[in-house]
Amino acid sequence: VQLQASGGGLVQPGGSLRLSCAASGFTLDYYAIGWFRQAPGKEREWVSCIKSSDGSTFYADSVKGRFTISRDNGKNTVYLQMNKLKPEDTAVYYCAADRAYCSAQSYEYDYWGQGTLVTVSS
Repeated sequence: VQLQASGGGLVQPGGSLRLSCAASGFTLDYYAIGWFRQAPGKEREWVSCIKSSDGSTFYADSVKGRFTISRDNGKNTVYLQMNKLKPEDTAVYYCAADRAYCSAQSYEYDYWGQGTLVTVSS
């Protein structure tokens, strides 16, 4: 069972990136998938989540209107489209899978990816 986060990189303020979270060893269809981020010297922060049952999506206030989470069950992958990026979005981004429901609490999640670094800087 593995989650692989990818798509991070260096981008200028106002730019866009799309992160991917690919699963192997299990089917993402039955899991809520969350994205978290951790900036240097700060605690891990919940960013977004997408439910397994009806695809409902949820966002932290800090990213609402700029980030979009989606899932492609055929590719067993969840995406996080990040637009209008700001320097304060700089962090390592992690995806995680929860058997039960979307949660903003990291301890609720069962599986974690290794993280991908997003740096927003001019």
